[in-house]
Amino acid sequence: MEGLTDTDDISEASARSVERMASYIGPDSSTKVLDVGSGYGGSARHLAKKYGCKVTCLNLSEVENERNRQTNRDEGLDHLIDVVDGSFQELPFKDDSFDVVWSQDAFSHSADRDGVVREVARVLVPGGRFIFTDLMADDDTPVETLGPILERLHLTSMGTLGFYRKSTADAGFKDLGFDDLSPQLPIHYGRVLAETERRDSELDGKISPEYLKKMKAGLREWVKRGEAGDLVWGIHRYQL
Repeated sequence: MEGLTDTDDISEASARSVERMASYIGPDSSTKVLDVGSGYGGSARHLAKKYGCKVTCLNLSEVENERNRQTNRDEGLDHLIDVVDGSFQELPFKDDSFDVVWSQDAFSHSADRDGVVREVARVLVPGGRFIFTDLMADDDTPVETLGPILERLHLTSMGTLGFYRKSTADAGFKDLGFDDLSPQLPIHYGRVLAETERRDSELDGKISPEYLKKMKAGLREWVKRGEAGDLVWGIHRYQL
C-alpha cells in the first residue's frame, strides 16, 4: 500500500510495495524465494514473471492455495512457482533451503513470532535476506488500547518494531533497516472501508449482516488507531 492516497488505486499501491521490497533483494533467475503466508500468490507471480526467480508459496488456507495454483497455471508460471500447504510456525523445509524469505502482513496472525523468526533463520542460507511487512503496535502503545483489534485477530498481543529487532538479533540476523510507512495504514483501511460500504448491496445475501457489521467496525478501529499513531507498518530488512 505504498504511496496510497485518498484517490489512488489500492492494487497499484500494493504493486508498488511489492516492487520496492523486490528492489532490496535484487532477485534473478537463480534466486530461491520462500513467500510465507502467501495468500493468493500475487507477489510470487510478480517476482516470477519479472525476475524469473523460483518462488515457493507457503500458506495455511487450502482454498487460497488452490486458487493460487490455478492462476499460476493460467498465466504459465507454474514451472516457477510451487504452492505448499503449511504453517509458518513449522516450516516444512530443510535447513539452508532459500536465498530469500519474504512475507507480507502475515506474522500479525501468529501467537509465536519468536518461533517464526527462528524458523526463517533455519531455512535461509548464510547471507540470505529476510524481508517482510507486518501490522504492528507502536512500542509505547498499551495493550488495552488495541483490545478491539486484538479481539478481531484472536490474539493477545501484536508485534512491535522493538520486538522484531530483538528477535531477529537473537536469531543471528543483521538489521539492514526499516522503512516506516505507517501513515499509509489509516488511508489504506479507510479506502477498504469505503469500498466495502460502496458494495453493500452487492454483498447483501453473500455475507451475513452481522459479519458485515463487525467487519466495518473493525476497519473503523484500524483507521482510528492508525490516525492516533498506535499502529506501525513498513518494510523490515534483515540479513542472516
